[in-house]
Amino acid sequence: MACINPSFPKPLFSLPLRHHLRRGMALWSMKKDPSLERALSRNRRWIVNNQIKHLLLRSPTRSLPVKFLQKKYKTLDMRGNALNWLNKYPCCFQTFPDPSGETEDLFFGFTKRMAELVEGEEAAIEASEPGMVNRLGKLLSLSRDQRLNVAKLNVLKRSFGFPDDYLFRLVPKRPDLFRVINRYGRHNTMEIELVKWDPQLATSAVEVSAIKNGWEAHFTCSLPSSWMQSHKRFEEFNSRSPYISPYVSNQMDEEKRTVAMVHELLSLTSWKKLSILKLEHFKREFGLPEQLNRLLLHHPCIFYVSNRYKIYTVVLREGYSGSDLVEKDPVVVAKERLGELMQEGLHEYNQRRKVLNLEKKRKRGEIELRKNSPEEINDVAALGLVERQEERERFYKVLFDDR
Repeated sequence: MACINPSFPKPLFSLPLRHHLRRGMALWSMKKDPSLERALSRNRRWIVNNQIKHLLLRSPTRSLPVKFLQKKYKTLDMRGNALNWLNKYPCCFQTFPDPSGETEDLFFGFTKRMAELVEGEEAAIEASEPGMVNRLGKLLSLSRDQRLNVAKLNVLKRSFGFPDDYLFRLVPKRPDLFRVINRYGRHNTMEIELVKWDPQLATSAVEVSAIKNGWEAHFTCSLPSSWMQSHKRFEEFNSRSPYISPYVSNQMDEEKRTVAMVHELLSLTSWKKLSILKLEHFKREFGLPEQLNRLLLHHPCIFYVSNRYKIYTVVLREGYSGSDLVEKDPVVVAKERLGELMQEGLHEYNQRRKVLNLEKKRKRGEIELRKNSPEEINDVAALGLVERQEERERFYKVLFDDR
């Protein structure tokens, strides 16, 4: 693999070595973009609830003992009581005695509303199978040998919108396109391979956009015009040579092909973002350079690099309008509905706790309740509406964990 084009901006490399060592990983970020930071914001509660959802889905009866969840609590990186956690989300989970009546254990499962949304998510996944076939075919077409290690691909399956059983869903239905091979006979050496090259799969998102709009294939800058220096460097990069498809082996401009490769990989993800650390596991397969983070930082017009939660993430800028995805597939929409229900349940729990705490204080004589006037009641109702809207804005952005 040839070295990437060394024409990086001087400030990045002119700093003394000791300055790089002192700052360490702090170089792995750009000037903060508030809108994209909001898009990347996650709440640990939603990640845990998503994992609890998957535990229930693996159960034939879609119910499990609460004590089983308590044992799993450490793997969910949580502390405390599992029952208390479930009670915080009355819209999502319900508890009940052992359905078989054989034990006195307390069980938990989905509420009716949660079960309906989970079924809706499954229906969206089934409806999206043709799109999954297309994405998997493109990923294999992008790889150097038209095959990918299954264990490594599993690390990014959620990012690309693949369910846990994607191999069983997709490969048997398209034997003309995919096959599973194991050249060394070990569990971790199983690979999925592209059976035949399909020119339709080997068309990048940039090329599709160019055909749709009737212009020559090229990258677009998603930064405001006030970023004059970035725009200037971008125009120089964009005009120095024609666009190079990531599906074509080209050594003429290795930097441009690498940018095209990362752009295409991000375009194939559900949320137009990827963990840089996980992406670097595929350096050999996708021909990525050793210093991928520096390359990404050199192209702020195309990529946004964030270190939110100390997880270094690259985002495709053109995939977002403000903090919202420009395009959402049905699976993303279904997951967002689940996130809304989780937020509703937490709000209900917090309101109930607030009322109980006030009642305890009243009984202890710490506060005295008085009857509000109609004007005050209207003001409180209006304030509550604003608070709920702000709460929804803070917590609604549920970009589920890549795991």
